[in-house]
Amino acid sequence: MINKIFDSLQSAVADVHDGATVMIGGFGTAGMPSELIDALIDQGARNLTIVSNNAGNGEIGLAALLKARRVRKIICSFPRQTDSYVFDALYRAGDIELELVPQGNLAERIRAAGAGIGGFFTPTGYGTELAKGKETRVIDGKGYVLEAPLAADVALIKAYKGDRWGNLIYRKTARNFGPIMASAAQTAIVQVSEVVPLGALDPEEIVTPGIFVQRVIAVPQAARRASNSAAAAA
Repeated sequence: MINKIFDSLQSAVADVHDGATVMIGGFGTAGMPSELIDALIDQGARNLTIVSNNAGNGEIGLAALLKARRVRKIICSFPRQTDSYVFDALYRAGDIELELVPQGNLAERIRAAGAGIGGFFTPTGYGTELAKGKETRVIDGKGYVLEAPLAADVALIKAYKGDRWGNLIYRKTARNFGPIMASAAQTAIVQVSEVVPLGALDPEEIVTPGIFVQRVIAVPQAARRASNSAAAAA
């Protein structure tokens, strides 16, 4: 019987190794798997390469992982926002490496890895520092840069509902990078608000099929609110 449900956040991230490349879903805090990140902090893996849209907000979730100095390098599109002071301090001190990737390129590099595509040419970044050291071509009179696929050892994702096979649906914009990250990682670990019985999800509404998911953990919304309140009070 296929059953991808794990009984705890801790057991789900227990084998994330030092030096792993970890994709973390979310657009800012929307869709960020905060509880999985907290479990990864407690687990202790170090020298991680993080792939995410941004570099953390405040001191929770991804920012907390950076603050714990577990991250060697971050690959993202928006490293600095008004509340990205943890990343900012680490970067200015030379304690973290940054690979800046335009958002469309980031999404397509991740998608390419999941689809088995060996690379793609894009006009984004052509003629700028972002194209330095990369192959370029002029196609029909327009300049393009060759971008490589971006895969990961692990993806930490937040979804709305899932079943024991790993089929997932998302809630509105919290979907963002989740589906492509699941396909691009060797091990996709997903926290869901609710685990539902097989057949409860309409097949036409499933966004991420279970073939791309290896582990599912139920984190009810009430538990998340309590966790966030405790973090804010600390």
